[in-house]
Amino acid sequence: MKYRVRNKDGELEYSSFGQIEEAWLLGLVEPDDEIKEEGWEHWRKASTFPTLTRARRTGEQVWRGTWFAWVMLGVVGGTYALYKMQQKDLVDKGVGLVVAVAVALVIIQVSRRAFERTKPHR
Repeated sequence: MKYRVRNKDGELEYSSFGQIEEAWLLGLVEPDDEIKEEGWEHWRKASTFPTLTRARRTGEQVWRGTWFAWVMLGVVGGTYALYKMQQKDLVDKGVGLVVAVAVALVIIQVSRRAFERTKPHR
């Protein structure tokens, strides 16, 4: 099914709604643009499509919200773990090892979510 998207600059044709969603995520289709499905007579604003308005790329949101705080906590925790692991006392070395493992788990989680993206509707 083909779709046409028009704005003040002209019209473009997309071969699937998934392509429109990808263009939406890239900022090429804006909420005020109009979309018409092949075989339909009426144009609809892009902002009226729930699939588009809910579309989000989570990987680009890592540095917003709490993820930045988690990365900073990882840096501080990693520094503390290195400091503790250089001490002569075995208890200090153990605390440093536990903190290092915890920091590694947090950073792995942050890295995984940084590259995770929602898949466009096809």
